[in-house]
Amino acid sequence: MSSFKTVDTRKLVLLALFTAIVIILQILGAFIRFGPFSISLVLMPIAVGAALLGAFAGAWLGLIFGLVVLVSGDANAFLLVNPAATVFIVLFKGALAGYLAGVAYKLFANRSKTIAAVLAAVVCPVINTGIFILGSYVFFLPTLTEWGIAAGAASVTAFIFLTLVGLNFVFELGVNLVLSPTIVRLIQYRQDKENV
Repeated sequence: MSSFKTVDTRKLVLLALFTAIVIILQILGAFIRFGPFSISLVLMPIAVGAALLGAFAGAWLGLIFGLVVLVSGDANAFLLVNPAATVFIVLFKGALAGYLAGVAYKLFANRSKTIAAVLAAVVCPVINTGIFILGSYVFFLPTLTEWGIAAGAASVTAFIFLTLVGLNFVFELGVNLVLSPTIVRLIQYRQDKENV
């Protein structure tokens, strides 16, 4: 019985640690910008947390990420246009990215934990950015068309992909691909050593 409580305590402590990391990295990431929006450095700890603690923990971490984005003012340009849609998109994209990263990891972990970690690291930014793009088209197309014209973009699609998400997505995906699988492997190595 005490072993069961120890495992739960460890998971809670890890979840609290990852939650703190998500908050700190999102606040610090607000100062790193490529284009009009900050880089989401938090996708890496979300993917790692989802891999280590499961899909629901990933959803929790993604939700925290979304809350910090809203509180920090990083979504203010969209909040001014449509507050309800902005809150929905920001919270939903983070939570779904974390959840699906955990699902991807679990589906492949029995075959190869490294491949599973890489998949979780890819799924997280792809879902986060994909939901942002979809939400932009559904809720903000007229506004983004105006912003694109003002920026001299050839089309609203070019504006969305090249200005709003282009470099950000490439950077976020790169960071996740490099760091997440390595961190997951290190933590799992440590956990395996403790279980021996």
